[in-house]
Amino acid sequence: MRTKGVIDVSIVIINYNTFKMTCDCINSIYKNTTAVSFEIILVDNDSKECDADLFLKSFPELILIKSDSNVGFAKGNNLGIQKTTGKYILLLNSDTLLKNNAIKISFDYLESHPKAGVMSVGLVFPDGTHQSVCQRFPSIRYQLFEFLRLHKFVSKKAAGRILLGSFFNYDENIKSDWVWGTYFLFRKEILELLPNKKLNDDFFMYCEDMQWCCDFRKLGYEIHYCSESEVIHYSGGSSGNRHEMMKQNNRLFLKRNYSPLHRMFINSLNLLLKTQ
Repeated sequence: MRTKGVIDVSIVIINYNTFKMTCDCINSIYKNTTAVSFEIILVDNDSKECDADLFLKSFPELILIKSDSNVGFAKGNNLGIQKTTGKYILLLNSDTLLKNNAIKISFDYLESHPKAGVMSVGLVFPDGTHQSVCQRFPSIRYQLFEFLRLHKFVSKKAAGRILLGSFFNYDENIKSDWVWGTYFLFRKEILELLPNKKLNDDFFMYCEDMQWCCDFRKLGYEIHYCSESEVIHYSGGSSGNRHEMMKQNNRLFLKRNYSPLHRMFINSLNLLLKTQ
């Protein structure tokens, strides 16, 4: 909970028409989090479902920010970050439930890994199936490894460590290229080194976490995954609009971070992988 003095972790949650789910998420934080000081900043992205002030009736300690428009995930998080006072900032999706003292475990992990700029934890579906939180950046090397089926010539565990994503079994700690923004704990001090001293918020939704990790790595920080904690993530259903936005943002990410020739090879290998 929020205490006097320095806050260990500032938790930023975005709400958009998910009042009950967001309340469940916040309740899971209070229920499971001990031995670490924290504050919760809730950004309501102009929800129409109900009056956002209702959150304060159940959680009077909450810091509530009401946006006058739906500014998206990245910009919404930057709104919340402006109010944070913690040493670390946790961006937490509203459709999550903490299963254990994940925030304390994560806090201790970053405290003991100074090179790690950001870390995430095990995200699972309600049935316990792991989600692919650890990812590789688009890469000719890894795409060729998969296309040529070289993972068939090494152990399943070794292939998982090389390719990550759905190949990795998430039972051990590992360094990743990037991790999902669903549970995204990072050092607040990094913001001072970023353009405009904020996370990149040019992506309305999707791929922003990939860009954030790319920006952190350019500053010399590592991206880590800690297997000790599990958080239930009620991942949203697929939709045509969602997939189209993801494709557009992936193209934008490649354009911003890769040369034209590099992009051409990556896109060509992607097409070949889809035909396998």
